[in-house]
Amino acid sequence: MENSALSTQYPALLSIVIPNWNGAKFLPTCLDALGRQTYPNIEVIIADNASVDVSQALLRSQYPQVKLVQLTKNEGFTGACNAGIRAAAGDYIALLNNDTEVDEGWAAAVVEAFERHPEIGIVASKMLLFDKRDHIHTAGDYFTVDGRAGNRGVWQQDTGQFDQEEYVFSACGGSSVYRKTLLDRIGLLDDDFFFSLEDIDLAWRAQLTGWRCLYTPKAIVYHHLSATGGGVTASYYDGRNLIFVLVKNYPAALWRKYGGKVLQSQLKLALEALRAWRGAAARARLRGMWAGLWQLPRMWRKRGQIQKMRTVPVDILESMLWPPQ
Repeated sequence: MENSALSTQYPALLSIVIPNWNGAKFLPTCLDALGRQTYPNIEVIIADNASVDVSQALLRSQYPQVKLVQLTKNEGFTGACNAGIRAAAGDYIALLNNDTEVDEGWAAAVVEAFERHPEIGIVASKMLLFDKRDHIHTAGDYFTVDGRAGNRGVWQQDTGQFDQEEYVFSACGGSSVYRKTLLDRIGLLDDDFFFSLEDIDLAWRAQLTGWRCLYTPKAIVYHHLSATGGGVTASYYDGRNLIFVLVKNYPAALWRKYGGKVLQSQLKLALEALRAWRGAAARARLRGMWAGLWQLPRMWRKRGQIQKMRTVPVDILESMLWPPQ
């Protein structure tokens, strides 16, 4: 998907990494949209988590220009993305869900944002619902002082309320784009996360080391929300990985100031799950929270290294956080 005749006009290479696990029914829509990009200097990489459907055969027969990275087992979202990132040659590296369709100007918008803003390490797109295209999935992600992550504008009708570029805390991993020099500095996704909140974890490392995340509304992505994940699986990893994020990344000064609110928020989540005990997703969240507590020592060891990397004053980090939602 790289046009060599035109690429000299566009020196920055954008690598697009798409993790895939049995997603053959989504791939044509995703890849055909990438083939229509107005920005020509891109490479597309599919990191396949040992799919047992026709994904790999489809790629070989219909999309030979796509680079296929084959994993021998399902390494999760993080494992597939990291394998794709290691195979990428780009100045900027996008992670894109296989169940998305990007606007034809998406690649141009994210590259242009990076080149206008040397202080940013991450670009967040405007993600809209695939089947309800005037409704928002996320306009960049936020993190609250009481330790919760969320999508800005989720479920809202898109009436232009998010049509301004602005700094946000994180980009949703379904269409996040990273500067290669950022990843060289702070590392890739944490493979212990496997799936869910790995984007928030990486954004914390970026914010701690002085890199910003910019939301740009011109980068439009349509997303089949939870088409290839969700339910019990998402509930388990949401419960576990939020604890991972807090233990690894939340600075000590913020723990002293907001630790009570963080613990209250976790207790509220646990009580809500207990009240819904008959639901499989609620039981999965509780199992995930227990697993997060069980693995605290491992995350605590990672915390020491991450907090040593911090270059940003705590009051600046606090200003980036939202109040409890």
